[in-house]
Amino acid sequence: MSSTRSTVHQLRVVVEADDFEAALSMYRDVLGLEELAAFEGDGDARVVILEAGRATLELANPSQVDMIDRVEVGRRVSPHIRLAFEVDDAAASTDHLVAHGATLIAAPTQTPWRSTNSRLDGPGGLQLTLFTEADSQSG
Repeated sequence: MSSTRSTVHQLRVVVEADDFEAALSMYRDVLGLEELAAFEGDGDARVVILEAGRATLELANPSQVDMIDRVEVGRRVSPHIRLAFEVDDAAASTDHLVAHGATLIAAPTQTPWRSTNSRLDGPGGLQLTLFTEADSQSG
């Protein structure tokens, strides 16, 4: 008997954004995600697919989420789903996103897992973590 295994080739997170233009501007123009494709349909239907680098699915139990929130923010703030983007400079990227409309939840902080992480609320109702791994930080 042979076993078949599905091979996943891409993780795509689909976000319904009431203010589509603000979300597109933040994630494409400010955060710098490359536009791969855009489609329009009847009744002003629009979608843009943005390249976000390598995707992973991080599953965490409630105790782990509580611990991460305490380290990054100081209190429990995570929604059911949070997006985390690895960036070259978490502090500079955080400042740039805040200057363009994201809401700061917690400033960049050094974590026990050797990264600098910040927390923001972004367009489309998404909570974001920006992080820079210690071995990719200069200085």
